[in-house]
Amino acid sequence: MGKKWQPAPGHPEGPIFTTTTGRVADPRSLNRMLTILCRDAGVRRVRVHDLRHTCASLLLAQGVGARTIMETLGHSTITMTLDTYAHVMNTTLKAAADRMDDALKLDDSEKESDDAQEPDAKE
Repeated sequence: MGKKWQPAPGHPEGPIFTTTTGRVADPRSLNRMLTILCRDAGVRRVRVHDLRHTCASLLLAQGVGARTIMETLGHSTITMTLDTYAHVMNTTLKAAADRMDDALKLDDSEKESDDAQEPDAKE
């Protein structure tokens, strides 16, 4: 569309998916096209919304900050993002704890021997 292209109302940066004339694409059309692409690629059918969840989950798993993901997805609050993807957050919390252990160069055998050598705080 070149210079004729105008962002749609409510989309100041412009829509992600447009028709060939620059208009906002109908979500049903996107899902139909994605169904055809999945079929042709020989993979299971997914919806555009499924891709959104996959994007957020992969970003969280890669350590991208929740605020960045919130802005990427267009959520109005960070709480919405964190509540929606809490199941992924649990996995990343475990990974963060493992990374902290690595940073401190502790493994289970060192921690157990240190615990055995320290006197009980009550004594």
